[in-house]
Amino acid sequence: MIQEFKKINKVQGELKLPGDKSISHRAILFSAMADGESRIINLSGAGDLNSTQECCRDLGVKFIYDKNDLVVSGKGIKNFTAPIKPLFAGNSGTTARLITGLLACQDFKSIITGDSSLSKRPMQRIIDPLKEFGAELISSENNTLPLTISPSNNLKAINYTLPVASAQVKSGVLIAGLHLDEVTSVTEKNPSRNHTEKMLGLRVEKSKQGIVSYSSKSNYPKPKEYFIPSDVSTAAFFIVLTLLSKNSFLTLRNVTLNESRTGYLEILKKMGASIEIENKVEKAGEEYGDLVVKSSKLSNIKIPGNLIPNIIDEIPILAVAGIFADGEFEISNASELRTKESDRIKTICENLRLLDLTVDEKDDGFSIKGDIKNIKVEFQCNDDHRIAMAFSVLSMLLENGGKVNGIDCVKISNPGFLKQVNRVAK
Repeated sequence: MIQEFKKINKVQGELKLPGDKSISHRAILFSAMADGESRIINLSGAGDLNSTQECCRDLGVKFIYDKNDLVVSGKGIKNFTAPIKPLFAGNSGTTARLITGLLACQDFKSIITGDSSLSKRPMQRIIDPLKEFGAELISSENNTLPLTISPSNNLKAINYTLPVASAQVKSGVLIAGLHLDEVTSVTEKNPSRNHTEKMLGLRVEKSKQGIVSYSSKSNYPKPKEYFIPSDVSTAAFFIVLTLLSKNSFLTLRNVTLNESRTGYLEILKKMGASIEIENKVEKAGEEYGDLVVKSSKLSNIKIPGNLIPNIIDEIPILAVAGIFADGEFEISNASELRTKESDRIKTICENLRLLDLTVDEKDDGFSIKGDIKNIKVEFQCNDDHRIAMAFSVLSMLLENGGKVNGIDCVKISNPGFLKQVNRVAK
């Protein structure tokens, strides 16, 4: 579907966005693993969450809704039911990689598949540590899905160092480690999202090699109640739209403030953004609060390479902020962007060139300079939800507006995106 956007005059009001997608994935999976009943409050409505829920249902987990809460009847350790068909992870890399760590420790054979987009994304990065763990896994010739996992009697705890920062891979290995008495450790040189560690209460230490997270059977999840704060990555699109619109202000309620997710907020603040945090609360190790955003004049800054894992999902919308800010916008050390739902480096660069900007594409990033030409264009999102939302925001900031081809894919993370825009964009 092609969506046309007109230039907006201002942003005004407040939003309560859906529950955080990363936390929601883990809440479903950890509830499914626990022996007994758990409750999840403010679960994300993202399409990716359906994939995690359906995979767990195919493993014998029962779900019922009590008003707006999801109640999960978990199976307990190694008590899942062998699936009668391949587990379909849809478009969700989080589902595929996290559940691989769980399935590697079960006493039955399973197969994970995905849609055409997910089936192109790399799985070797989770296969390698799990094989070291003793798991038996076979992927396609290209080291992608489908992935076949067979029972193994040779599982052993490992000490693994991530070659590339990835919260999904880290979490998959730590989840496997929950099935052994011995302690498994995962070391990362640059910090990635730490929701798994916080939600399971895992031990985390700093060493000369980096940040080390530990798991063992003593950390196996128990039934509990999870409250899911609003998604800070989803908030990024509305924050940038507000900052770049004149005479605008917006309050975003109960947004997760996890330190491994708020790097882009610090970058925007250093660029000159007016973003204030109010009503900060901590629950089950996760901080959240209200974000108050006002129109601001921005200037580009040098973005440190060690922050890239923290802001990887927000780079598309940061690029939009960058083309309206003073100076040249540049991103490097971000080759991971090429392995997302689309090749985000290529997609961002191709779309921005439509505005006659000078765009220099590199293997691990890109730079942008020049003035936007007032041309009415049609942006391509290549079935990538974050690209679709970023260029929707850009379209609303252009004098002649713009079109986004393939807007439907926003359902992957935020099905209510267009309704939310209409609520606050004037």
